[in-house]
Parts: sequence; C-alpha cells; structure tokens
Amino acid sequence: MIDKIRNDIQYQQVMKLIENYIQQATDGGGFHSLGEKETDELEKLSLLAEYYEDNVLNIMPLTVTINAVVQQKISEMNITQGKLAEMFGMGAAKVSQILNGKREPDVHFLKAIHQKLGIDGNFILDRV
Repeated sequence: MIDKIRNDIQYQQVMKLIENYIQQATDGGGFHSLGEKETDELEKLSLLAEYYEDNVLNIMPLTVTINAVVQQKISEMNITQGKLAEMFGMGAAKVSQILNGKREPDVHFLKAIHQKLGIDGNFILDRV
C-alpha cells in the first residue's frame, strides 16, 4: 500500500481506490458491509488523500466569509436580497452594499443574520 502520495497520478490512483471502496459499501448496504481490512485501508487512503489535498493541492480549508454564508442561506431559502432586507427590517440598498463588500456589516445586520438565518454567533464573532 502507498505510504505517501507524491504526485497527481498517485493521488488519482488513491481516489479511484477510495471510490471503489465507497461503491462496494454502497452495494453492500453501508460501510458495515466492508471487512476490517477494507475499512482500515479506506481510512488510511482517505487520510493520505486529505493530507495531499490540504498540503499540496491546497483545496481545504476554504476561507468562509459571512457574506458567503448569507448568500448560501439566501439560495437555500430561495429568496431575494430584497426579501432578506424586509426580513431584517432594513433597506435593500444597505443589504446589497453589505453583501457586495461595499459596506461593512453593522451590529443590526450581524444580529439579524444570527436571529433570522440561524448563523452561529461564534462564527460571526470570529469573522468581524
């Protein structure tokens, strides 16, 4: 078994092996259908892939901004920025400026995204 992914070709090979184990688990009705050897190998391969992604490909962690989370919530709720502004009790122009990075979010906005959208307060505090 591979002990370290050294290039993109090895990374693709590891990802193919991981996909095969996941397909085997899916066909068997869950990961419990894999034997101990397969489970251990899947875990090791996953850790190797994660290390390569984090340290070579720099895929994760992504920087998550307040604006990105709010935009995601808007999409999930299938509402417009205008409707969001109405929910927050503030002007649509102000919300638009904040979400487009032209204006810093104020306390009223931050409180609204926490209370109305359920965005974690610790997440908000870490990013202001």
